[in-house]
Amino acid sequence: MTYTTPASHLPDPGLQPEFYASVPVKRLLAWAVDTVLIGLLGLLLLPFTGFLALFFLPVFYLGIGFVYRVLTLMQWSATPGMALMSIELRRHDGHRFDPAHALFHTLGFSLSVAFVLPQLISIFLMASGGRGQGLTDLVMGTAAINRPSR
Repeated sequence: MTYTTPASHLPDPGLQPEFYASVPVKRLLAWAVDTVLIGLLGLLLLPFTGFLALFFLPVFYLGIGFVYRVLTLMQWSATPGMALMSIELRRHDGHRFDPAHALFHTLGFSLSVAFVLPQLISIFLMASGGRGQGLTDLVMGTAAINRPSR
């Protein structure tokens, strides 16, 4: 993989647009897949709480989603939904996520989806930016790219 942007080792969207082709749409589809998978995981785990999680279902769902994202981003630099869409997250230096990046990206993602304004800003940024970066990506210097062939 050749990187050309001096301030970042991520592929330059002007010189290597194939890394970012359809990434915003793929991220939306990946989010939908992950939402369904987190819901199914929640249903599987619900009996292990003695069904007490029904009394705090939104917190239970958010907790499962947080752990799901951190663990999968640590392992593959992508959630299962992202992997299905053939995209992965990369750090500003072009490398895949390490545990700290997975944790902080998930924390930023969780905070941005918890409030309407940051959510709308992220959607706007993903749809309009050359790298398709959301608010958390811009803050951390990360980006989702089409998975390079190995």
